[in-house]
Amino acid sequence: MITGKNYIGNTLKASGKITHKTSNPKLNIENPIPFYEATDDEVDEAVKLAWSAFKDYRKVSGQKRAEFLNTIADQILALDQELIDIYTSESGLPEGRAIGERGRTIFQLRSFANLVSNEDWRENAFDAANPDREPFPKDDLRRTSIPLGPVVVFGASNFPLAFSTAGGDTASALASGCPVIVKVHEMHSGTAELVASAIVKAIEKTGMPNGVFSNLMGRGKTVGKALVEHPKVKAVGFTGSISGGRALFDIAAKRDEPIPVFAEMGSINPVIITPNAIANRAEQIASTYAGSITLGAGQFCTNPGLILTIESNKTQQFIKDLAEKTVAIDAQCMLHQNIKEGFVKQSKSISSQNGAEVVAKITGPLEDNYAPSQILSVSGKYFLANPKLHQEVFGPFSLVVRAKNETELIEIINGLEGQLTGTILAEKEDYSNLHDIIDALENRVGRIIFNGVPTGVEVCPSMQHGGPYPASTDSRFTAVGTNSIKRWVRPVSYQSFPNELLPVALKN
Repeated sequence: MITGKNYIGNTLKASGKITHKTSNPKLNIENPIPFYEATDDEVDEAVKLAWSAFKDYRKVSGQKRAEFLNTIADQILALDQELIDIYTSESGLPEGRAIGERGRTIFQLRSFANLVSNEDWRENAFDAANPDREPFPKDDLRRTSIPLGPVVVFGASNFPLAFSTAGGDTASALASGCPVIVKVHEMHSGTAELVASAIVKAIEKTGMPNGVFSNLMGRGKTVGKALVEHPKVKAVGFTGSISGGRALFDIAAKRDEPIPVFAEMGSINPVIITPNAIANRAEQIASTYAGSITLGAGQFCTNPGLILTIESNKTQQFIKDLAEKTVAIDAQCMLHQNIKEGFVKQSKSISSQNGAEVVAKITGPLEDNYAPSQILSVSGKYFLANPKLHQEVFGPFSLVVRAKNETELIEIINGLEGQLTGTILAEKEDYSNLHDIIDALENRVGRIIFNGVPTGVEVCPSMQHGGPYPASTDSRFTAVGTNSIKRWVRPVSYQSFPNELLPVALKN
């Protein structure tokens, strides 16, 4: 049952007077339950509880933490249809998407449980003492990774489950031994509370310390700012806009003790299509990319928002075909009225730029909060001259850039800001000419896809979901896959320690 209250540790509280409601974007109505925004005192209590819990939780064995994560997964599944119903009513996304995203959330939790069931993930290092070494003896040195402390996780707007309350940031932080305080995304407050109730049940069932998890509501910046500024918070995980992620990064940097903010932010995910690929399979590419551009109403961080080609008659026909196939797909409901308004504003901004041509867009009356898909085109010359054309449009939108030759194409790639992904669509006869393109992409993106689509982010050790700024605030780390646990730990070396005093992972 949804109460509208905050979980401060294992206890539901609502001492404040400010409330908000979620909305159903498909019906364009408010949902009935009011949610109480956390007060300053509740924020402070949650963080202090997390700090207290950290002293014990950081020493809980990997096998016990694995049991905890698996129990969270079990309790989320036990929510059954109630979770699916609130998810769809708060997001406008279909039931199939809700079920699929729940499955991804469960898989992430179980993947981290499997990872920490032994100590290999810490990448422990051992260097034995050598007292007889000349000219100086060598001490025994051992290194392991230890958790940072309480982590604040900000729920994402576009993934109410997999990047939110029990999503990848929470799962990886709990797996590492860090308590988590979730700042709920206000669009998904009911979904968040239900998932939080599952986590609290798992805490009680597995005997984890009270305070290892809290769930706080709040619109705007007040609650999030208070959390990031709290001296007992040691790291932040965020998925969202460049402006939101950068604001948190700046707040964290101004603290007396600066802390890391691992923010995954905007990306237009450039796609390079060679002339040979257009000549040989233009229709197939157009169909595939029309589906990728409109998938989930374009509300994916890996949506292909920029397509780079070489100018030719065949290219012009390809752009026309891509546009026709994209707008032929039925318009879809966006996550929230504000997101729809942002999409309209951003797409109008791009289309008003000098040289930008709207090739096709859905016209005519649409239901409230449904997005009119659109494809625009511009020459490489205009694109290079206007940074405004590089901005992300969050929704079913893509800009096709026609470079005059490969030299200009490389110049365009080199001039892009950091991105999550880059894609190459090419034929075998292109291979010998792709090295410069690959080199350019390596300096701009975190993941390079060959003859595929960027939408779809596999949860596995090889995945890199992050890239140069502003795709993320630290391109050395990933926000997806089991390697994302490394964000929440730091290395410590122990020199000449007696075996009895070493951490368990480093004992003989």
